[in-house]
Amino acid sequence: DDLSRVARFWGTERLAQTPGLMAVELFEAIARGDVKAVWIMGTNPAVSLPDSHAVCQALAACPLVMVSEVMRDTDTSRFAHIRFPALGWGEKEGTVTNSERRISRQRAFLPAPGEAKPDWWIIARIAQRLGHGAAFAWDHPHAIFTEHAALTAFENHGERQLNLAALTQLTRAQWDGLTPWQWPVNREVFTRAHRVPVNPQTHGATPNLLYPFTLNSGRMRDQWHTMTRTGYVPRLMQHRDEPTVEISPQDAARLGMQDGQLARISAQRGLMVVRARINDGQRPGELFVPMHWNSCFSRQGKVNALVEGRCDPHSGQPESKQTAVRLMPWQPAWQGELYSREELTLPTYVHWWRKAAKGVSRLTLAGDKPLLEWLLAHCAGQGWQLQIAQTGERSSLLAWHQGALMLGFWQDVALPGLAHTFIEAAFHAAPVALAERHALLNGQDPGERSDPGRIICSCFSVGENAIREAIAGGCDSAAALGAKLRCGTNCGSCVPELKAMLSVRV
Repeated sequence: DDLSRVARFWGTERLAQTPGLMAVELFEAIARGDVKAVWIMGTNPAVSLPDSHAVCQALAACPLVMVSEVMRDTDTSRFAHIRFPALGWGEKEGTVTNSERRISRQRAFLPAPGEAKPDWWIIARIAQRLGHGAAFAWDHPHAIFTEHAALTAFENHGERQLNLAALTQLTRAQWDGLTPWQWPVNREVFTRAHRVPVNPQTHGATPNLLYPFTLNSGRMRDQWHTMTRTGYVPRLMQHRDEPTVEISPQDAARLGMQDGQLARISAQRGLMVVRARINDGQRPGELFVPMHWNSCFSRQGKVNALVEGRCDPHSGQPESKQTAVRLMPWQPAWQGELYSREELTLPTYVHWWRKAAKGVSRLTLAGDKPLLEWLLAHCAGQGWQLQIAQTGERSSLLAWHQGALMLGFWQDVALPGLAHTFIEAAFHAAPVALAERHALLNGQDPGERSDPGRIICSCFSVGENAIREAIAGGCDSAAALGAKLRCGTNCGSCVPELKAMLSVRV
């Protein structure tokens, strides 16, 4: 009945009679060759779906991949044959409905950049090219909204709670001035809602002798989904700027793993390389890894490369949160930091993690094969003037061109501690004084400004060293720290970490 009603409303006999493929099923069908064209809008399945290597292989073999995106470079858009520049959230006009069924007007607060267009506009133009212009003859989001409202009211005699009949005749001016509007209007109808009891099943990730840990993936406070936008914002990368694995002290001791050490996590489907963080709150036998990192920000940092595509049979939701894995410490021959004015395509034997920096490319690197000779050859090929220093296992390289710093590289057995703000500023300074050049070669700030340490409060760039100093000076609560340093007084997301630091003061 529902299908025939929609067909009557649209005046068509060609209406899909069965459910379409869910996300994981879709990419399995692409891999089999059953689906030969896919249009991906506003999502990044090459990172977000489980068994991401298989998803990438499917996209690479698909005859036609179209991607609508707001960012030029994402893991998924690298497979696209056709790219459509879409609008971001603040550039769109339309309506949104929140979880309490309240419809609100969404108004753009930024102009459309370049050739970017809203999704509805792109869809309508493609439909017209395919001969369906009459069915997609929208000229404004107002026309789409009133069509949607009319469909909810069509042959609706009170059986369906969603009924926007009162909004079907809105003029464009009335739609533009629409105030928040909640459905259903008839509240008595909604009292028929009831809860459905469910019997939850245990997850399917069973640890064994080969893969003894249960890996849980999830969000971090300053990142959003797959970092396609937030990963380029330096402030949002201050708190955690590379993928990590949280491990209990008991498991770390058993594996001989130190805090800050690199580690390899492997499963049947893939491998990722992360930095270990020993966490007293982590349960033994379990690990936690953030879900956000991708191939644009790390060489092997995608957690979904490890996750099996096991799905709920009803919703199709993949079981992305639990995976049986193996964890092993990795001590590379060297670790380093690389700054350059232009993006470099490094040799495949180098592990790298991209860090957000203003106007310059910054990579944290590690490897077992040396990179310095490759960098020297690259700089010599550009005709740049070189400045080199080596003390024991520590090496550094600066490359200059007409007084401008073009590249800087610092390496040691362990990750060298550097004055990153000073180094970043040197790429924007001209000319750089001779004394500062020598300081840059050492990676240290001649002004000897205090190191804030790892940033805890991203809103006000308050580091852990300043917080520990304030705690030692008598601050005994998050409120006291906020009064002294401002940390935790804006968005509040760092307050739990402040309380954790206070709890270990004793």
